[in-house]
Amino acid sequence: MRGSGARVVVLGAGIVGAACARELALAGCAVTVVDRGAPAEATTAHGEGNVLVSDKGPGPELELARLSRRLWPEVLAGRTGREQTAEWDPKGGIVVATTDDGAAELERFAASQRAAGVRAEPLDAAALAAAEPHLTRDVTAAVAYPEDAQVQPAGAATLLLGDALRAGAELRTGCEVLGGVARGGRITGVRTALGPVEGDAFIDAAGPWAGELSARLGAPVAVRPRRGEALVTAPLPPTVFHKVYDAGYVGAVGSGAGDLRVSAVVEATRAGTILLGSSRRRAGFDDRLRPEVLSAIARKALRLFPGLAGAPVMRAYGGFRPYVDDHLPVVGPDPRLDGLWHAAGHEGAGIGLSVGTGRLLADLLLGRDPPVEPAPFRVDRPAVLGEIG
Repeated sequence: MRGSGARVVVLGAGIVGAACARELALAGCAVTVVDRGAPAEATTAHGEGNVLVSDKGPGPELELARLSRRLWPEVLAGRTGREQTAEWDPKGGIVVATTDDGAAELERFAASQRAAGVRAEPLDAAALAAAEPHLTRDVTAAVAYPEDAQVQPAGAATLLLGDALRAGAELRTGCEVLGGVARGGRITGVRTALGPVEGDAFIDAAGPWAGELSARLGAPVAVRPRRGEALVTAPLPPTVFHKVYDAGYVGAVGSGAGDLRVSAVVEATRAGTILLGSSRRRAGFDDRLRPEVLSAIARKALRLFPGLAGAPVMRAYGGFRPYVDDHLPVVGPDPRLDGLWHAAGHEGAGIGLSVGTGRLLADLLLGRDPPVEPAPFRVDRPAVLGEIG
């Protein structure tokens, strides 16, 4: 599909859908964004706002992450207050190991990232203490990642969607998609609770519900929910100055196991609260908070920052991440149903990868040269079609 004026329907008003809508509306497409709820109220609102390169080894996801990291400052530039709205904070990250085996694995992983162009800077004990004075001294290795950043997820998504609306996009909320309308092997419309919506292209950007939505449209993809929880302290004096996590976080992200995986992730927000994460487990769409999961998160966090033991916890929350067995997003056209596109499966990296995904999807849909190699994200791969896992 080439040229402006194409009617594109984005199914999902989370941050990935908002990023796709923004790119396409700015390119001159007639964009309609459809969501069964309100913008950014589901998975996006329950994210931590990570914009990371530190947790990704060499490969296609890292290339998408590096593209996104380059694009975020460009997207937020311009009118006064945009960075404040998104709470953009390029504070950097620090990954630490607390065992000899963990140190060896962290140093190997960091070396592979440096070979791929990532800034991964070893820290000695003195430099680590200067960077994070409240961090435990029981550390066997530490690596700084100056490119890591953070946004406030709902604020960033609202900004992206606002750009799309100012460029002429239309937003329909409370508009659940019930099914698709196809003619001659091509999707031409969707049936919704508020009536039919027609278009030339339809983008499934429904996050953890992308698998369910794609099945309703007649071209199912194996995107499933993976549950995560976090704790939030009351506002504290300056205590944590970077995103700090233990080296086991990378393994938890990459694990395909369905049982509970917990690793320590500790970072501050602009409001002074401290976010404590993170967990991963398959629980379907069961949204109940489990006290034993929250306790495990707290124990892991206290190993890194023992001084948080007396900090009051203000709230706990959980959300669903869109999981694919091979741990890669699904971005591109569906070969089974002409006119259907996918932008989902980012698991816990969707906030950071959103703007890169929007650019890649728009370039592919409009026939432009893509900024990264799109083949690894294609729809017709075994993990996405449900042939493994």
